[in-house]
Amino acid sequence: MGKRIRVQRRGRGGPTYRASTHKRVAPVQYPLTTKEHLETVVKGVVEDFLHDTGRGSPLALIRFENGETCYTVVPEGVYVDQQIQMGGRASNEVGNILPVGRIPEGTMVCNIELHPGDGGKIARSSGAYATVVAHTPQGTIIKLPSGKTKYLNDHCRATIGVISGAGRTEKPFLKAGAKFHLMKAKGHKYPRTRGRAMIAAVHPYGSSKKSARKVTTVSRHAPPGQKVGLIAAKSAGQKKRKRK
Repeated sequence: MGKRIRVQRRGRGGPTYRASTHKRVAPVQYPLTTKEHLETVVKGVVEDFLHDTGRGSPLALIRFENGETCYTVVPEGVYVDQQIQMGGRASNEVGNILPVGRIPEGTMVCNIELHPGDGGKIARSSGAYATVVAHTPQGTIIKLPSGKTKYLNDHCRATIGVISGAGRTEKPFLKAGAKFHLMKAKGHKYPRTRGRAMIAAVHPYGSSKKSARKVTTVSRHAPPGQKVGLIAAKSAGQKKRKRK
């Protein structure tokens, strides 16, 4: 009998797979708001920039005039002591927080809420941004970083600008230790060994043969130990273009 495979050991929740969350600064989310706030403007100031473990962009500590504070990812061009505005009456400038229904079409935005009040869920990684495409009776159409378009409630908040740290992934790690510590901060297991490189007793795809001994597509509802490979794949590979 072989040992438990990676997905089984990860599901147990041991320290090898546990992220160092005690080193993180704070959750990135907008302060709670009401419908009255959406029709007014609240002013604030960027007090400080902080490094957050495992995050590609720095965090900004914003203190508003009503006494509330929040941590948010820093868009490009934002600086310490910059005046920030939040609300439906805020100006369309980099760093300000507005409902997407009040943002002009063609504006690049980041840290977007999926539902009003959830604090921000979309376009939060370094260099990421989305684009406001159009305003419709059904809601605001947003073009996501993947290229897909999505309808959002007009009251969902977003920050004007592009997340800082663009091009971070273009710099090579050069040493395995640097990649190891990044993965450890994120709670990812590193290095990862291919299943086909293992023996048959350790992994479903393990074998001394040249190819996997089983079909590599697997159900979304497969149990740990079987749920490896192409999970819930519609096809087993890239479709070939038909010649005309």
